[in-house]
Amino acid sequence: MKVILILIVFCIGCIKAFQQPQIGVYLMSWIGYMNPHRLVPWSFIYTAPLAAIAFAVTFVAYIFYKDKPKNWFSPPLALIIIMLIWSVICTYNGIYPEFASKELLRFFKILLGIFLTVIIIRKKEHIILLVWTIFLSIGYYGIKGGAFTLLTGGNYLVWGPSGTFIEGNNELALALLMILPFAYFLLQQYENKWIKRALILSMMLIVASVLGSHSRGALLALIASGGFLWLKSKSKLALGGVIIIGILAAVPFMPEQWFERMETIQTYEQDTSAMGRINAWTVAVNIANDRVTAGGFGHWGSATFALYAPFPEDVHDAHSIYFEVLGELGYPGLLIFLLILYNIWFGAKKNVKKSIAINNSEPESNVLWVEQLNRMLQVSLIAYMSGGAFLGLAYWDLPYHILALVICCNKYLTHELSLSKSI
Repeated sequence: MKVILILIVFCIGCIKAFQQPQIGVYLMSWIGYMNPHRLVPWSFIYTAPLAAIAFAVTFVAYIFYKDKPKNWFSPPLALIIIMLIWSVICTYNGIYPEFASKELLRFFKILLGIFLTVIIIRKKEHIILLVWTIFLSIGYYGIKGGAFTLLTGGNYLVWGPSGTFIEGNNELALALLMILPFAYFLLQQYENKWIKRALILSMMLIVASVLGSHSRGALLALIASGGFLWLKSKSKLALGGVIIIGILAAVPFMPEQWFERMETIQTYEQDTSAMGRINAWTVAVNIANDRVTAGGFGHWGSATFALYAPFPEDVHDAHSIYFEVLGELGYPGLLIFLLILYNIWFGAKKNVKKSIAINNSEPESNVLWVEQLNRMLQVSLIAYMSGGAFLGLAYWDLPYHILALVICCNKYLTHELSLSKSI
């Protein structure tokens, strides 16, 4: 039954995408984040290339779309192109070029999807529907995981879809923290009390799910992003109440081992997992110092550690977006990556200022939602940058999708500004 439902939704989405390419963007996001086919491991669609099909359909739909948007290119996209070119160079000169090529192809496909998103998504309703799609696709695991955490007393870890970027408990927790601001943005867009109640409940369950991941990095990211979310919010009392209630409701259900694990944040020197990360980070620094192109994608193996690690037998992945990029793409790659994050932050800040200016001069323009969304995109970036310091998700879709949303909002504001001047 589940397989049939997934296929029906997918096929309808493909058909509708030929009429409206933005539906293809939603379809790609749904497949890319929720990975619904991974929920049925016994079925033939478990390994089906649904993401590739969705991309192909969306691309073809755009080619034949009559009302193609013009002037879609934006300077931040140049950084993505540069990063991709540098990734190719690092792959060619990598320690394991064959394996690195597979990871490069995966990253290339993600960036192609981001480009399509920027080209196609323009209107207010399209942007908001994309936010809904991303939130529900990832939030599904947080809502389910939060209920599971409360029902089981937090004795079991919450995991993501198998074979994906967010399969691990730590990775899923960070993904959930990144979409928590999406829920708060959506909460501000509707007056319907049932939608508001559903979003508030989902936010509380997502917080419970994050705590149920037993992830120390996620706890630190929750504190950082939660505090920043509160600062960015105009309804500080109400939001503070939701956050506090969510935490107070979940923490009493946490087992003793959860508290013991969180306490190791202060005694990381005695924790083998934390020290393994430091060993891998040292490898990243050493290999970047030794090779301009570093090691290429996925070089974290015994051969690399034998050459560059203080403790060669303690082989670990990078477990940090910063050291992951440093160790795989070197200092040039890290600089490009940080510039992309910089452009997300200041692009969102620019959109906030521009939307306030337009709203003050043209109140009827109704661009307040752009300000609200971009403030929340900044909060999402804070979650990524803080939680990502302890997780290897540098090439995952969502941070680049956040950049795409920032660019789409900027294009929308530019269009609105041109309309107001022409009147």
